[in-house]
Amino acid sequence: MKTGFVLLSDFVPDIIQEIRYYSTYNFIGDRIDGYEEPCAILTKEAARALKDVSNEMFVRGLRLKVYDAYRPERAVKHFILWGIEDRDIRMKPYFYPSLEKQELFEKGYIARRSSHSRGSTVDLTLFDMSTGKELDMGSPFDLFDEISHPDNKKISDEQYENRMILQQAMRRGGFSSIDCEWWHFTLENEPYPDTYFEFPVSSEYLRK
Repeated sequence: MKTGFVLLSDFVPDIIQEIRYYSTYNFIGDRIDGYEEPCAILTKEAARALKDVSNEMFVRGLRLKVYDAYRPERAVKHFILWGIEDRDIRMKPYFYPSLEKQELFEKGYIARRSSHSRGSTVDLTLFDMSTGKELDMGSPFDLFDEISHPDNKKISDEQYENRMILQQAMRRGGFSSIDCEWWHFTLENEPYPDTYFEFPVSSEYLRK
């Protein structure tokens, strides 16, 4: 089945990647199981659709910046075990300052079965080529808080407009959003709607 997947950079060469779960700068504070390389992998269909979005944004002086794409099931299990068993809350001030760990699951910020594992979901933002910075979205990626809900109005007009630029572009590209994270999108006609994959995030694995 891996033949249905591609490296996103092969389809969208100007994509910016900051794969957070390969790094330690994430809500757990460790590299997440299954992330063997800092690369974004998606189904071919999702990658093609994202290329169209990227082209549209590029004309406006913007680039896509991806934080996460395909996520193996073992990574989701890492999240769940951390939520249930691990007492470590060292990243709480940065990613979930107003919530307790268990609330992250109850409020839908962390799924016990993630659409990312189906290969057509992506977490991303917009990068302004004129300033060399990300657009200000009013909250950072993976801040688990109501301020990160796409339609939250407790942000500036400019921040809200930036969110809407991203939301509308992704919807035109065939992606749907969720109500609690401005950065999260899933291809509406995803090719594997009922399959959750386990292979690692690795360019070498795809090329075997």
